[in-house]
Amino acid sequence: MSTKSKEEILSLVKERDVKFIRLWFTDILGMVKSFAITDNELEGALENGMGFDGSSITGFQSIEESDMIAMPDPDTFQILPWRPKEKAVARMICDILTPDKKPYEGDPRYVLKRALQRAKDMGFDHFYTGPELEYFYFKNDQAAEILDKGGYFDLTTLDVASDMRRDTILALEQMGIQIEYSHHEVGPSQHEIDMRFADALKMADNVITYRVTVKEIAQQYNCYATFMPKPLFGENGSGMHTHQSLFRGNKNAFFDANDKYHLSPEAKGFIAGQLKHAREMASIFAQWVNSYKRLVPGYEAPVYVAWSRRNRSALIRVPMYHPGKEIATRAELRCPDPACNPYLTFAVILHAGLEGIEKKYPMPEPMEKNLYHLTAEERKAAGIESLPDSLGEAIALTENSELVRKALGDHVFSRFIALKRKEWDNYRIQLTKYEIENLLPIL
Repeated sequence: MSTKSKEEILSLVKERDVKFIRLWFTDILGMVKSFAITDNELEGALENGMGFDGSSITGFQSIEESDMIAMPDPDTFQILPWRPKEKAVARMICDILTPDKKPYEGDPRYVLKRALQRAKDMGFDHFYTGPELEYFYFKNDQAAEILDKGGYFDLTTLDVASDMRRDTILALEQMGIQIEYSHHEVGPSQHEIDMRFADALKMADNVITYRVTVKEIAQQYNCYATFMPKPLFGENGSGMHTHQSLFRGNKNAFFDANDKYHLSPEAKGFIAGQLKHAREMASIFAQWVNSYKRLVPGYEAPVYVAWSRRNRSALIRVPMYHPGKEIATRAELRCPDPACNPYLTFAVILHAGLEGIEKKYPMPEPMEKNLYHLTAEERKAAGIESLPDSLGEAIALTENSELVRKALGDHVFSRFIALKRKEWDNYRIQLTKYEIENLLPIL
């Protein structure tokens, strides 16, 4: 239930001179959709939602059953800091309902709510996530032309990127998103702003808000920000390492003082579940053809299905325990990228973890060696699998996954598969510069 009342929202709108309210939601691929209403319409919208045509939204309904209702969630009311202060613009994130006011199965937010309900039914009050989104700044969206040549944690001179990052953090904080820190990432013109962990639904809302905010502020500087997983050849791609923990009340269900890794049986089952189902979930957390240009050995992106405490080449890292920091015990899933749909990604990774707990999957031993340095034979001997190396392979694995079907529901599952098959087929038939340069002269 919402903690903010309709009356609170209406008085806030009056007080802050808000004239327009943008209603946001995402399509199946995580693209933000939006339409605006005026302050006069707000009371009715909060009461009954706003109707719209769902047949034009990717992955939603067919034309015969296209009527949808966008129902604003009062807890997501925020004023957009990059819009004028007078006659201001606010936004609210919506749940999508059918005409008879039932949750719409094709709404990614509902998919995540269902996953969180499963966690609750298993006795977990919170699924906390802390995703670290990386992104690049370029001069425009026509070419990957960098703004700086900084590296990891570099203090670049007062360039345009430093100012953009500063203004972005201020805007995010104004929108109620807590920021922990920000820094230059490994790649040239690559940056990261880290949000403080939150409940998964709030965090998924924050992720879509973060992406819009980063792009809006970049645009004010006549630059372009991209969350494309691998925009530069030969450089690191952008990831969305996601820290996760389950809590019962205020108690971290992942911590066990007596275990040699300080991990509870639930934590071990959770990690084992994500490892076991990682390959079949890949098309959700790495959903674009470009995602698989990032997931290659040698560029810090994890491709080997294993867990570790220190080793960043493993798919899941469990940060070392510091005495007195039980609350910080967590599993960091390192394979998602920032161009995923956060609602579907959090839902699927949660289901995989819960499956591991429920079915008591055994957790393998940690791999503390650098997995990139092992030969294919050594990895095979250790039973270490790799993530799929293309969207085509990933989709084929997802299509046969009972877990992903259960997590997404039949409606989203079948539409997602169809959309991604089409993307893969369109990509497969393209002729690349590589083929023209390397094959045409010799064949």
